[in-house]
Amino acid sequence: MKVLLVNGSPNEKGCTYTALSEVAKTLNEEGVGADFFHIGKAPISGCIGCYKCVEEKKCVLGGIVNEFTKLAYDYDGFVFGSPVYYGGMAGGLRSFMDRAFFSVNYRDPHPFYFKPAAAVVSARRGGTTSAFDQINKYFTIKQMPVVSSNYWNMVHGMTPEEVRQDEEGLQIMRILGRNMAWFLKLKEAGEKAGIPLPKAEEKIHTNFIH
Repeated sequence: MKVLLVNGSPNEKGCTYTALSEVAKTLNEEGVGADFFHIGKAPISGCIGCYKCVEEKKCVLGGIVNEFTKLAYDYDGFVFGSPVYYGGMAGGLRSFMDRAFFSVNYRDPHPFYFKPAAAVVSARRGGTTSAFDQINKYFTIKQMPVVSSNYWNMVHGMTPEEVRQDEEGLQIMRILGRNMAWFLKLKEAGEKAGIPLPKAEEKIHTNFIH
């Protein structure tokens, strides 16, 4: 079992990484592997709604998004981390997740299917809950069980050193890692016991016109 921790901050070893590292450390203590995936500093184009992924089974804009979605098949769970920018997730991560989650719509199965996920956000002061809610919406549209902690998954601090002083925030990260490991072990036990995933239904698309 292994979890991929996606660092959506432009800063590879900043506050978001510090929070994710606490999750990773706990996962390792629980016998679950943990790897990091940094989306980097380079600009990431947003989804342009071209629907070419229907035919290509990947995002035609290419780059790091396709690297991630290909890699995602190898992982059993995911944690997406982001700093808070103007009360929301970082713009690069938003573009990354828009394209990653949309482009897998036309793969059967897609790499996120019934794999647990969690959001982690870091901020100096405010905006954490709105960014947290924003990231969680990607999981719930892909039938990904959302793993929780004992509070909303956030840390506070202007620097990694300040984040390490946020004792409650670090505890939230540890409990999140422990809960993720517990869920993965339960899922594995269920699979060994012959319990299948829920029956899939073909997606129904409606709008307000018809």
